[in-house]
Amino acid sequence: MPATPAWPPKSLPRLFVRRALLEGAAVELDASQANYLGNVMRLGLGAELLIFDGESGEWLARIAEASKKRMSLTVERRRREPETIPDVWLAFAPVKRAQTDWLVEKATELGVARLLPVITQRTNTERVRLDRLQTIAIEAAEQCGRTMLPDIAEPVALKQLLRDRDAGRRLYFADEGGGERAAAAFKDGPALILTGPEGGFPDDERALIRSQANAVPISLGPRILRAETAALAAVAVFMALAGDWATY
Repeated sequence: MPATPAWPPKSLPRLFVRRALLEGAAVELDASQANYLGNVMRLGLGAELLIFDGESGEWLARIAEASKKRMSLTVERRRREPETIPDVWLAFAPVKRAQTDWLVEKATELGVARLLPVITQRTNTERVRLDRLQTIAIEAAEQCGRTMLPDIAEPVALKQLLRDRDAGRRLYFADEGGGERAAAAFKDGPALILTGPEGGFPDDERALIRSQANAVPISLGPRILRAETAALAAVAVFMALAGDWATY
């Protein structure tokens, strides 16, 4: 009788490091990373792990030095080349902290290339801690196997976003008032998905967005979605039809 396989499958820990990686390089971990590997994961000298720097792919490394408060690695070889991700940006109106954190985490897992917090008339928070969101994106990338981090832009007012955007990047606007079916609207090419705040966009903002060059209003179905749900639903549909899910 075959043995029951272990679950979850064994995998090496993954860490993002803030330095360029190459074969044979020495990498000094920061205190929190050393604590995580040594005291949480119980890894010691000679243990293997995977590391990435957001640019050069994924590397196999080995713990070369370890003590209570510090740890250093030796980079052995590249395991994966840098990933190719779809050129899709997500512009979203920030909501409450927990929901915004969740949105950033899941958008990173889905493969978004850039995140743009947008301040609208009904945005219920204008304080966005980019350092916190970047930390959440890093942790999500470590977990999901990404080798590149999403860029997270400074919060920007809706009118400025529309004024400064490249009209060559198609703007998919999740319009609560209705639009083209998302399943028929998404096409290959650079994309900017725009989703609104709690309560949706008021009529004047909807009209402004619809008036933009290369803007495509889309519908996300017959039900009312929370702001963070709408953002991730739109990204998931895009990835399935025009992103890397379509070819994987």
